[in-house]
Amino acid sequence: MIKIVSFKICPFVQRVTGLLEAKNVPYELEYISLKDKPEWFLELSPTGQVPILITESGQALFESDAIIEYIDEIFAPIETDLSPEDRAFDRAWSYQASKHYLVQCSTMRSGDKEILTERTEKLGKAFAKAEKQLTSGTFTNNSSEGSFFKGEQLSNIDIAWLPLLHRAEIIQRHTGYNLLKGFPNVQAWQTAVMKTGLAEASVAKDFEPAFTDFYLSEQTWLGNQEKCAPEGSNNADSACASGTCC
Repeated sequence: MIKIVSFKICPFVQRVTGLLEAKNVPYELEYISLKDKPEWFLELSPTGQVPILITESGQALFESDAIIEYIDEIFAPIETDLSPEDRAFDRAWSYQASKHYLVQCSTMRSGDKEILTERTEKLGKAFAKAEKQLTSGTFTNNSSEGSFFKGEQLSNIDIAWLPLLHRAEIIQRHTGYNLLKGFPNVQAWQTAVMKTGLAEASVAKDFEPAFTDFYLSEQTWLGNQEKCAPEGSNNADSACASGTCC
């Protein structure tokens, strides 16, 4: 059985575990602390970052993009009969997601409203591109057809965007702050992806408390909104790169 070495709230890891869950591939999972990285992990990871995938033969693979390609090569794909153009399309849109993981991390850790607004606008550029594609494509938010990025069928693109959509859902539910404001088709897509259950299946059982402890702490503007907002309300105004996250 393959093994994933993970940091509990890292979006890059969730992309990997999300794909494994979507393919129904069994795997072991071990969590480490990035503040106190064990020596055995540092020996396996040239970058000192998660995720690490350890194959059944004992080979350690690093870099999430390489791990995703490996998983697609050895396990049955989510979608069948994809042309080279289709696969390139999937990779391009998946990259649009993964290159914004750290942008979302820094946005959620913003210490004041001005910084949060500025970073939300930067993150919004990714969602604007997705909104445009969804609007021009087969997507419809009024029926089951077209629920996912490419239509009825779940794809690698949905898995790549899962960490962004999942975290945005948690932030809105806890604080009322909508990172997807102004992008109705992206919000409908988020709903469809969340309904698959992959968000919960691809993270630890205590993921949400760990996530909110870090991103909704007293150090963040969003965290202070959570403390001020009554439970269930929606009255909030609409450091990964440092190594403390991923």
